[in-house]
Amino acid sequence: IYNNGVVVYTGKAKFIGELLVPVAPFDQKSGREAWTVAFAPNGSYFAWSQGHRIVRLIPWTKCLKKFSMGGEVTDASQNSYGGQVIPAAGDPCEHTIDCGDIVWGLAFGSSVPEKQSRCVNIEWHRFRFGQDQLLLATGLNNGRIKIWDVYTGKLLLNLMDHTDVVRDLTFAPDGSLMLVSASRDKTLRVWDLKDDGNMVKVLRGHQNWVYCSAFSPDSSILCSVGAGKAVFLWNMDKYKLIQKLEGHHNDVVSCEFSPDGALLATASYDTRVIVWDHHKSTILLELGHLFPPPSPIFAGGANDRWVRSVSFCPDGRHIASITDDRLVRFWSIEERAPQAIASLSNGLCCAFSAEGSVLAAGTRDGSVHFWECPRSIASLQHMCRMALRRVMTTQKVEDLAIPTPLRDYLTYKVI
Repeated sequence: IYNNGVVVYTGKAKFIGELLVPVAPFDQKSGREAWTVAFAPNGSYFAWSQGHRIVRLIPWTKCLKKFSMGGEVTDASQNSYGGQVIPAAGDPCEHTIDCGDIVWGLAFGSSVPEKQSRCVNIEWHRFRFGQDQLLLATGLNNGRIKIWDVYTGKLLLNLMDHTDVVRDLTFAPDGSLMLVSASRDKTLRVWDLKDDGNMVKVLRGHQNWVYCSAFSPDSSILCSVGAGKAVFLWNMDKYKLIQKLEGHHNDVVSCEFSPDGALLATASYDTRVIVWDHHKSTILLELGHLFPPPSPIFAGGANDRWVRSVSFCPDGRHIASITDDRLVRFWSIEERAPQAIASLSNGLCCAFSAEGSVLAAGTRDGSVHFWECPRSIASLQHMCRMALRRVMTTQKVEDLAIPTPLRDYLTYKVI
């Protein structure tokens, strides 16, 4: 791997398994894509859209156990009935859900930690989501959003207001069960599932398709990106646009905050992942996928280094990216070259497991591939930095009466 003209020797990520979809010889048309993969916040389930309207829900521990035995899991199961694998008594169930249309977006939602709905008349509602509730939201090609009970596989809500494809879904991490949907109809919509799925607000500002959205860890800020070069930041208490971050040269297609909320990673077709200090609207780090770095004109057009997806590891120190050059890259925020790479044809999306030890990536053929993430022990310095940045913005840190090197470290200026 070239890094600023220097050859950097990068390790190979350890492949641990894959989930395959049986395909008929004639079934090579579109509609098979795994547009999205997701892990439950508590680590209990893994879900992916395996194409042709189908979403699979698999207990994550069971999935890991199968990988340790063979490394490959097919969709066919001899002990299934009605699309649901029969488990041993007390075990969590696998589910195969037919959503009725092509699934583009997936998100798990939990009411833990418990937070009250913003609605006043909560006692009149049809659904009362308890602390043990785990929901799965699916965004469909027809503009609908369907909400499912993960433990039973039953449909709970059918949300209808978008007029085009629902490309992405994200739940607020605070347990409020506030759901944001990003759509090709150029809008984001905010839904309150504790209010029976009532639509709270329409966020307008994008001039073209909206591809992805992500909440900050404290649920106060929403980032949204789409068919355009700008990164949008929204105040989710007032539902107002805060600012637009400018720096990409092509469509921005994926975004995610770091676990402490201090950093924001965005992926673009311009061959780059940018790591921002969104509090200061500044670029801290650019992760280039092409050497030498392309000109803005080249980056703004078609190329074979389009970055499709980016994901922040829960350890706050690593980032994964999926690119059209058939590689998965694992980056450290302290370096400008990948720590590890892996081969992946036709990758579309990626997500880290809840504990951060595994990366899952979905592909155009509906399959999912899994790798073990690069392992290293986080320093006490970094752990203290994350704890501090969870409660302090960059501006507040800069106001502290501390030495400049420490201030730079806490504001990630030394990465």
